[in-house]
Amino acid sequence: MRCLLIVDMQNDFMSSGTLPVPEGDQIISLINQLMPKFSLIVATQDWHPLNHVSFAKNHPKKKAGDIIQIKGKKQTLWPVHCVQGTKGAELVLELNKQPIAALFKKGVDTDVDSYSAFFDNAKVRSTGLHQYLMSRKIKEIYVAGVATEYCVFFSILDGLDLGYKVHLIIDGCRGIYPKDVKQAVETMNKKGAKILFSQAINFNGDLF
Repeated sequence: MRCLLIVDMQNDFMSSGTLPVPEGDQIISLINQLMPKFSLIVATQDWHPLNHVSFAKNHPKKKAGDIIQIKGKKQTLWPVHCVQGTKGAELVLELNKQPIAALFKKGVDTDVDSYSAFFDNAKVRSTGLHQYLMSRKIKEIYVAGVATEYCVFFSILDGLDLGYKVHLIIDGCRGIYPKDVKQAVETMNKKGAKILFSQAINFNGDLF
């Protein structure tokens, strides 16, 4: 079986949000059009506490974009975004939510960030997505959402490491920094992800 994984299509990542991904709004209709092609659809949701380690405002004299060390690991600092229970953390209104079978929250711990749909960045906490997909005998994952070089990227790498056949729907994703997006796509491809456009997926999730 195949699954469509929708990554972080939340208000704060759209044009009016606190951490907008350029052109993120433009992929909403495409994702909606993809949904009928899949028998299982799941989504992720950044769900941060207000005192989250990734928020620049929680680090004196630091600003968004700075990189600091937390427990020996690099941490990029971001504007406050996707705070638990806020409108910014909600899935975008225009996204068709009815077909989404399960929603997996990430970034819930104060002291560790979580880009991947599967694990936090320290690989300590699981979101439960892997167990859910295994219970439904999913072998292939098709990924769309934001941002290409962050949450999409790490979700795809973890998916490959867990043994899934993973596809990046490249026109169904948007990133923040074009140079980093290009490098991320190259890395995902080298690691074994299949890069494709949405038009290459037929009704059954197979390639033409």
